[in-house]
Amino acid sequence: MRKYSSYIKLLAVFLLLGFLYSFSNKRNDKRMSSKSCQIEYLDDGGLFITRNSVNKLLIQNEDTTSSVSKEKLALNKMEKTLNANEMVRKADVYVSINGEVGAKILQRTPIVRVEGQQSFYVDSQGKEMSLSPVYSARVPLVTGSGIKKNLSELYELAKFIRGDEFLKKNVIGIHQEGDRFELKMRTEGFILKVGKVDNLESKFNNFKAFYQKGLHDKTLDQYKVVNLNFENQVVCTKK
Repeated sequence: MRKYSSYIKLLAVFLLLGFLYSFSNKRNDKRMSSKSCQIEYLDDGGLFITRNSVNKLLIQNEDTTSSVSKEKLALNKMEKTLNANEMVRKADVYVSINGEVGAKILQRTPIVRVEGQQSFYVDSQGKEMSLSPVYSARVPLVTGSGIKKNLSELYELAKFIRGDEFLKKNVIGIHQEGDRFELKMRTEGFILKVGKVDNLESKFNNFKAFYQKGLHDKTLDQYKVVNLNFENQVVCTKK
């Protein structure tokens, strides 16, 4: 009898392990996804798309979604739904070990706002972006004509302005006529003519030197036009 007792004990251990494994799997299969989604913004927060909006996109039907086990959730479909939203640059949807649906959201970043019959933003990737119903970005306002036809040129200038602390702080408006541009400054009354978007670094370095001298001499308010179209020169027209 003793000879078989060790086999009996070993069999009992295997049976117990099998029961625990089966019980664990059964509980895991029945674990329901949470109605409350964990949302993490990878930028400045829900400025353009709110947590409530993300929740609605993730949980289209509470009655059905809340009764579906996490293994059967259509995560790819959820991600596609979020990524299709105008305000979202990239979304990652997942299910935690606790069965809670979560989403990491990277919003699109507007760098200018185009005014017209159909107003829109241009984002940090040079693409058109719809206005948000919940938030208005503080970016330079673009007016003029031929904007969509020359959107790449507008993007080039807007990207340069955004990447320069002095220009980002002082430029509040861009007027575009085809592929030529003029800027409106925050405090100065003159029009800054940039022309085409070539040699931007050289043009604005010349302008910054002129601007600092004008601040020192207190002469900036004497001009109505400051023109950067001439190579290595800043040509001014007085009022």
